[in-house]
Amino acid sequence: MMIMMMSVSISFIVPMLVMTIATMLSKKSINDREKSSPFECGFDPKSSARMPFSLQFFLIAVIFLIFDVEIALILPIVIIMKTSNIMMWIMSTTFFILILLMGLYYEWKQGALNWAS
Repeated sequence: MMIMMMSVSISFIVPMLVMTIATMLSKKSINDREKSSPFECGFDPKSSARMPFSLQFFLIAVIFLIFDVEIALILPIVIIMKTSNIMMWIMSTTFFILILLMGLYYEWKQGALNWAS
């Protein structure tokens, strides 16, 4: 019982000691206004919040997220190839890539891929 109480108390004391030392060592004496302010995509956080937001920036971010998810879905397809039926794999992969290409074509026709106007 004594050993258990000792190990529990040590498991509380050691992390508290480490956190206290880390907190004391991490304090900086000089706080710079620019370094302590948040940085949001090139916008100045000290200026007015009613600035017009660039729709092109938003569209580029959404397209990046879509293609990022597509890459995450395409990567396992290559790994599955060895363990699955090859005809079923070819059909499902072709269908998936056709859906992606149709979405890309739709975005292209809507003008979402025009980076500068």
